[in-house]
Amino acid sequence: MLPPRIVRRLVLVPLLFVIALAALVTLPLLAVVASVVALLPVPGRRRPLRLLWFAVVWLSAEALALAACLGLWVASGFGGRLRTQPYQQRHYDIMRRFLDLLYRVATRVFALRVEVEEPDLTADERAARLARPVIVLSRHAGPGDSFLLVHQLLSEYHRRPRVVMKAILQLDPGLDIVANRLPNAFVQHSRGGEGRFVAEIERLASNLDPDGALVIFPEGGNWTPRRWRRAIERLERLGRRREAARAKEMPHLLAPRPGGALAAIAACPTADVIFVAHAGLEDLITVGDVWRNLPMERLIRAKWWRVPVDQVPRELDRDGQVSWLYDWWERIDAWIAENRVPLAAEIKTG
Repeated sequence: MLPPRIVRRLVLVPLLFVIALAALVTLPLLAVVASVVALLPVPGRRRPLRLLWFAVVWLSAEALALAACLGLWVASGFGGRLRTQPYQQRHYDIMRRFLDLLYRVATRVFALRVEVEEPDLTADERAARLARPVIVLSRHAGPGDSFLLVHQLLSEYHRRPRVVMKAILQLDPGLDIVANRLPNAFVQHSRGGEGRFVAEIERLASNLDPDGALVIFPEGGNWTPRRWRRAIERLERLGRRREAARAKEMPHLLAPRPGGALAAIAACPTADVIFVAHAGLEDLITVGDVWRNLPMERLIRAKWWRVPVDQVPRELDRDGQVSWLYDWWERIDAWIAENRVPLAAEIKTG
């Protein structure tokens, strides 16, 4: 169960500073131990050194971000002006700098190569990127995809992303403070939770600025064989036979839950829709997965499609819109089938 906000502020935030300080103080000793392990003739001997470096950077960067947030809270009149546009932008700047740093360190330490295929940057495309808000519908396959997606929106598209997230993520102090000061939403998994999810989507979509981006993961969770089967069984129980049949033909994705996506499209009629696919992170879900795959030496591919506002089928009935969403999900599944498993051998020979 998630602790109340006051407990998180009084316990988890100081705890992060203590852990970050301890990591910095003991870094020389930890580095020596990790270096000794790296000399041993055992599999994965460089893993401790790589993870140590990344963990210290993460903890230090998050501690600095929290200190900056404290400074903004004081400067805003002890929170009185945090919801104003200048302070909102400053918090987005903190997010962007934090993610930029982690991106640079992660790609270097874990030997990652990221390739993002986007629409050609024509004059019309450039103008569209600046003129209208966007609703981003992305495949979900672990925390890495969320990290890369938000980083791309902030640093490359210069967007102000809004995300509906699981409430448990508020156990991370930095995410807890920054995300709760910006127009995001956290939802609990419970009965009737889908209705709350859709309501939060409508709230966030209804007042998107031209530089805003609402991020939605229609699958509702990471792909696993069990979840894939359960998603199909759920559709069959609901009598959605056609959608269940189409879901069976998409082995790399969970059947999309259309409620949130269609609610966002209806609530923001001026928005373009962007679909995002990626391959290379689907087997990195837990800390154990990361440990087993270090050093990674991975090629991560992503593809972005933009559907202009006048091509989004807002005039169709719900079944027509659901069919349109499934059409796109089938395209994403086909793309994943062609682009997955680009691992170390491919990078070294490429």
